[in-house]
Amino acid sequence: MGFYDDEKTALQYIAMAEGYDGRELIEILKLHLPQGSSVLEIGMGPGVDLEILKEHFQVTGSDNAQFFLDRYRNSDPDADLLLLDAVELDTKRKFDCIFSNKVLHHLTNDDLARSLDRQKAILSDTGLVMHSFWRGEGTEEHQGLRFVNQTEDSLRSVFGDVFNILDIVVYKEMEDDDSLYVLASL
Repeated sequence: MGFYDDEKTALQYIAMAEGYDGRELIEILKLHLPQGSSVLEIGMGPGVDLEILKEHFQVTGSDNAQFFLDRYRNSDPDADLLLLDAVELDTKRKFDCIFSNKVLHHLTNDDLARSLDRQKAILSDTGLVMHSFWRGEGTEEHQGLRFVNQTEDSLRSVFGDVFNILDIVVYKEMEDDDSLYVLASL
């Protein structure tokens, strides 16, 4: 059983993440993506960003933890949700945009590259991706979870092989310059 599939640890994560959301990122995304576009959120967790995305886009939420999907579906029985692994992204559906907020940092760099190849395959011809990461060097582990920190150069390297990078921006989530996001297109 994974960290997020266990109710106790998933609820701990929800409590820890209280007060944080991707609204700032979504405001930037709105400048590049027409209202009503289809968006796949990878790693929706408790659905905080999904709710914000739904205000502007047609959103499909996804997670690899059934716990989060079931929990969200209890509050919104009609939600468009998929059980998806962030690397394999096993769906035949196409999306105008794929979004994640501090999710893909759990992937090794090899798995991140595989995920980006899969994302390219499920994007529409004019598709965008927007993903945020913790900024830094090296890999850390907390409570059995892997966190692969990224730099502007490391993201430029892995994203540039698959996408046209529109922007890589450093920003503050908890501390100055602790985060960065990539906005890229096909």
